[in-house]
Amino acid sequence: MYAQQIAKIELPSQPSPFALLDGAMAQPVSFFPAGTEIYAQGEKAGPLYQVEFGAVRVYRLLADGRRQISAFHLAGETFGFEADATHHFFAEAIGATGIRVFRIASTADMSSQLLPLALKGLIRAQEHLLVLGRQNAIERVAAFLVDMAGRQGGLRQIELPMSRLDIGDYLGLTIETVSRVFTRLKDKSAIRLLGLRSIEILKQNMLLEMGG
Repeated sequence: MYAQQIAKIELPSQPSPFALLDGAMAQPVSFFPAGTEIYAQGEKAGPLYQVEFGAVRVYRLLADGRRQISAFHLAGETFGFEADATHHFFAEAIGATGIRVFRIASTADMSSQLLPLALKGLIRAQEHLLVLGRQNAIERVAAFLVDMAGRQGGLRQIELPMSRLDIGDYLGLTIETVSRVFTRLKDKSAIRLLGLRSIEILKQNMLLEMGG
């Protein structure tokens, strides 16, 4: 987390469930350099956030100082919804990231729009718990790659904006284990490592079977 000045720039808005509502006021896109905090645990909640470009990690710090990442948000995805008036997690830009803030007027009735967002977040949280419940590290990583591919349009070549350390903190694995699993999947010809953050999925069915 770094104290840096946040630049505001104008970009066309990504499709949003709030963009056409009178009670949702879209702000200019704010630019967050890598590692910059978007909001902190314990801060007052209220606005909703949409990733215009880049990626965001949402996490908590455990009592022993370890970090547990609960979610990643990619371009076009919305986050920041809370059941009460306080943020229960930190949100931080992974790389250079543009965020559009939607401020909700206190008089706006957005229950019909917020309910699907809350349900979607609940489903994703439940899926994350199912992944963490798997004993096998290769199953966790395979499920993660299938999820990332689905969120990027089902493309064979996917980009991973997060580091191996981030993936480990999301899946409850060490960075060494994540790296070993990527190598193992490569050796099985399930994936091709095109770069540190770029992967080509060669055998989608194999990953589905491993992560299923």
